[in-house]
Order: sequence, then structure tokens, then C-alpha cells
Amino acid sequence: MKFYSKKAIFLDRDGVINDPKNNYYVWKIEDFIFNEHIFKTLREYIQAGYILIIISNQGGIAKNIYKKLDTEKLHNYMNYEFRKRGIFISEIYYCPHHQEFTKCICRKPDSLLLEKAIARFNINPEKSFFIGDSKRDIMAAEKVGVKGFLIKKNEKLPKII
Repeated sequence: MKFYSKKAIFLDRDGVINDPKNNYYVWKIEDFIFNEHIFKTLREYIQAGYILIIISNQGGIAKNIYKKLDTEKLHNYMNYEFRKRGIFISEIYYCPHHQEFTKCICRKPDSLLLEKAIARFNINPEKSFFIGDSKRDIMAAEKVGVKGFLIKKNEKLPKII
């Protein structure tokens, strides 16, 4: 029997952390707008003992709208802004595929990225949560035994602690 020691908050990116406005694909730093209450709430989650992990579908890579390097630059910027505010993101996992081109098991609603995070960080799924703005986020969470919170796009994050 495996002993899991950590609890985590898994977060979708676009619509949860940032406001994608009317852009379905956000990959430019100048288009990345943090949602209003994100910093305060993430600090509260950390203070309650949760590690933070982002799980995001980035199908624009498969569609050649932007490159993996663009995604990495945006994530570096996002992490920099979080760290300036005392927020540490343990990892950002993203799926670069799109179902129009490739069948994969890392794209939500599949759960490979969650499974990787759970194994790598020794996370207890029963004490963890996934906050997403799409049913596919919640479906991925349920596949690994993590409780999902479905919020409206850009809604204030729930008090789950």
C-alpha cells in the first residue's frame, strides 16, 4: 500500500488563473491577464498546506498557432509574477496535442498529467482538489480520485479549506 503525504490544488490555466478575454488561445505575454483574486487565494491555499500544480491543454501548439517555446516563455513569465507575490507553483504540466490531429491520454479529460503529478509529488488524491472552468477538467480529476470544482470562466476561486 502506497502512503501519500501531500495535498494539492490542481488548477486549469486559461479561465481560472488568467482571463483569456475573447482569445481561445493565449500564448503572448501581453495577452495574459491574471484574474483579479488569484494571488490572494493561491497564497491562502499554500498557507493551508497545499502545493499548487497547473494542468493545461495547449492545443494551439498542435495547430501551429504557437510553439512550445512560446508556451514555455509564457509559463516562465507567469511563474515570475507568482514568485514576486510569494506564490510557488510546484509544476506546470500541459498537453501540446489536439484531438483533431492526435489521440493522446494527456489531454484533459484524460488524466495522464494528473497521474504524473500525483506520482512525482507523492500527492494524496483524496485530500486534493482540481479547479477548472470546463467539464473536461472535472472529468480528468474524477478519473484519479481528485474532487473537482467547476467554476465559471474567470470566477473567483472557491474557499475549499
